[in-house]
Amino acid sequence: MPIYVKVDGSGEKLAHLAEGDWELPSQIEALESWLLTNPLNLAPAKYIADLGFTVRENACGGGAILSPEAMSIMGRLGIKLYLSEYGE
Repeated sequence: MPIYVKVDGSGEKLAHLAEGDWELPSQIEALESWLLTNPLNLAPAKYIADLGFTVRENACGGGAILSPEAMSIMGRLGIKLYLSEYGE
């Protein structure tokens, strides 16, 4: 999977990020980087950013942080964030 950005209700994929990387912290970083460099390429509509991740072995806190700037871009463009957890 790990991250697909697509039009909601459609199979139209706009981006495939962090291929092969199933750790949430690095996926959030990849999504944020994409949002901060590509927001003007999308017109406001209904989108989904679906992050497919697995729980980190021995995780005990900390992790991913999505900045207010990235969240603002997502809100402006109409991007819903799906966090899809997968087992081993």
